[in-house]
Amino acid sequence: MDKQQTRRRIGARIAELRREKRLTQYELGDRTGLNQSHIARIEAGKYSAGCDTLQTIAQAMGYKLDFVKMKRNESIEW
Repeated sequence: MDKQQTRRRIGARIAELRREKRLTQYELGDRTGLNQSHIARIEAGKYSAGCDTLQTIAQAMGYKLDFVKMKRNESIEW
């Protein structure tokens, strides 16, 4: 999966979670201190959000930003 696909996948997941919480992009922006247009670019996969921004978005919706620990014998395909 390339970087653009990853950004789109993450953005789509953020949008999905936001809609489940019945929040508009404006409301999520208010909760995070981010501009609505910034939220829109992240959700569209047009902006690569850093870990701090992703954590802020997750917390604003009641989620944690976690990484899954892989088993010792598993490998990542690049």
